[in-house]
Amino acid sequence: METSTQTGSTERKTTARFLPPTARILLALFLLFSGLNGFFQFVPPPKDLPEDFVKITGALMQAGYLQVVFGTMVLVGLLLLVNRFVPLALALFAPILVGIITFHIRMSPSTIGPAIFMLALELFLAWAYRDAFRAMLKARVFHSVK
Repeated sequence: METSTQTGSTERKTTARFLPPTARILLALFLLFSGLNGFFQFVPPPKDLPEDFVKITGALMQAGYLQVVFGTMVLVGLLLLVNRFVPLALALFAPILVGIITFHIRMSPSTIGPAIFMLALELFLAWAYRDAFRAMLKARVFHSVK
């Protein structure tokens, strides 16, 4: 009887170990696609976007802000894809994601779906890599200078 319990537990642990890499790769591919699309426009924007949305996006593009965002998305996507500096990549993408979510909530709630998908993956991965963020989330850090 004890063997079946251990086997069931092992199966769950075996299956669960695939979740963070799957989420990491999904987010990486989504960020690479979105970031590269921002530069090359291989998927044109919908025609029926609100006028304010088009004005703000145009202004952000003209100011160079969106090029920085798209470049960061490509960099973060590459880091996640090659599984290097994953906590750093998640930290770099977090403020951009807050901006994306806020922008969609205020300007175009009907197009928020992909942003919610990225938010879910980001939060799951932040939880999966929570040990890497522990020191950053301490209220006080005591450091002795030698």
